[in-house]
Amino acid sequence: MKIIEAMKKIKDLQRKANDLRDKISRYAADVDVMTPTYENQAAKVAGWLQAHGDIVQEILHLRFSIQKTNVLTSVGIELGDQCVTKTIAEWIHRRRDLSGLDAVAWGALGRTEKAGQLKEGAITGPTGEGSREVKIRRYYNPEKRDQKLDIYQSEPSTIDGRLEVINAITDLVE
Repeated sequence: MKIIEAMKKIKDLQRKANDLRDKISRYAADVDVMTPTYENQAAKVAGWLQAHGDIVQEILHLRFSIQKTNVLTSVGIELGDQCVTKTIAEWIHRRRDLSGLDAVAWGALGRTEKAGQLKEGAITGPTGEGSREVKIRRYYNPEKRDQKLDIYQSEPSTIDGRLEVINAITDLVE
């Protein structure tokens, strides 16, 4: 079974489990003046509970198999001008939030300039005496910052595209 098949099966199993919970809730009890809906309603409810438990176990098995596959399967993804190899699990974490954290860090470079807190030009002293020309000292490479920002900002969609393919072609590890 492929990863995507397992993911879709989990969704279907969750739907079935939800239907069973609805039936259990609806038919688990009634008042004695009502006619039971099913011939042996207690056995029917017990069967639904058993079926629900079996479904939950199957969901657990599939989820664990997906996690195991994600931890054991390495995938190369082109980021910028290089191919980076990580496990599917690592790519999921990069996609979820870590690439965004990197983008924020690289985006912080030059933020004081953009906010107008640092300006080049002539300044006068505190008492109004004398004027001096000031220049901004940058302790980073603006070109590298822009390159890294572009990579980190596009990384989530790059990961999504690659993992969609990987999920369709990768067999589950049992």
